Amino acid sequence: MKWLALGLLILLLASQYRLWFAEEGSLAELHRLEQEIQHQEQVNAELEARNLRLEQEVIELQQGLETVEERARRDLGMIRDGETYYQLVEDEAEKGSAAPGGRQDKDDNDGT
Repeated sequence: MKWLALGLLILLLASQYRLWFAEEGSLAELHRLEQEIQHQEQVNAELEARNLRLEQEVIELQQGLETVEERARRDLGMIRDGETYYQLVEDEAEKGSAAPGGRQDKDDNDGT
């Protein structure tokens, strides 16, 4: 009976040694792995934020090019290859002949 108790005590101490001090499966390794997970989660969060900023920058650049193109077309009269540009110009005589009260035609001034 004494040998059985001694054998069980040795098995208990051996299992406790593995739990507290061994390289694999110990509480120290568990703590190290938890710290590694926290560090990796922090790195992942930083990378996700970076990806979001880059995605927003891409969207702004895409929209920015459209805005630049729109302004170049409107302000500078630029056109793309293969497009035909039509500019409608009002006649200066028609602009100046309109009276403040309404439109006045040239035919109304001849006295008939």
